[in-house]
Amino acid sequence: MKLVRYVDRPDLLERRHAELSASTFPPYIHENEPGNRYWRRLYTDFPEFQAALVDGDELVAEAHAVPLPWEGSLDDLPAGWEEGFVRGMTSAEPPTALMAIAISVAPARQGQRLSSRMIESFKENARAAGLRSVIAPVRPTMKERYPLIPIERYVEWRRADGSHFDPWIRIHEHIGGEILACAPASMTLRAPRADWEDWTKMRFPEDGDYIFPGGLAPLVMRDNVGVHVEPNVWVLHRVTD
Repeated sequence: MKLVRYVDRPDLLERRHAELSASTFPPYIHENEPGNRYWRRLYTDFPEFQAALVDGDELVAEAHAVPLPWEGSLDDLPAGWEEGFVRGMTSAEPPTALMAIAISVAPARQGQRLSSRMIESFKENARAAGLRSVIAPVRPTMKERYPLIPIERYVEWRRADGSHFDPWIRIHEHIGGEILACAPASMTLRAPRADWEDWTKMRFPEDGDYIFPGGLAPLVMRDNVGVHVEPNVWVLHRVTD
């Protein structure tokens, strides 16, 4: 397998959505407003941090990130994915950290430790750029089974062996990540009722709060508009020489 930059393989860039992101994230995630506004600029403004893992001609994983200024304190930590992404794309201050935007692994390749390899690529790229750390607003994958549990309680759950209850957080911790804080309002997704019904294959006949497949928190439907506020967990990876 080989790690390549998307800027060097524009053919992969044309394939990435269909082969990776469309199959690893729920469709509504792609309708995030800051993401739609800035995503294409990742490849032009920060190409060195947008990587793909290939096996021959097969696209098996990818990792996206953005450098941003962060003082290293909890007070200066972005509120979540949205605020961090916007800060990285708009701040005039010199960057000091690398923020993970997304990791995707092809479904057929999951369970092969490729996600760990992509996290390590963040650390390698941050080190090469002279950045002190990697911060990741982790989307806890098993939280979808517990959408009514506040993220502040969920993040405390551990297995009998002391490892984290959530498999994605567990992977981050296994390779040295440290939980920093919860981001209860990391990403806000707002769309008309019809879009949510198409994305979730559910009906929302009246205003109310709904549990839906894959959602980490309830969907709030009011006046034909659905709002889903997704929680994440901030994890720190320290970069050493």
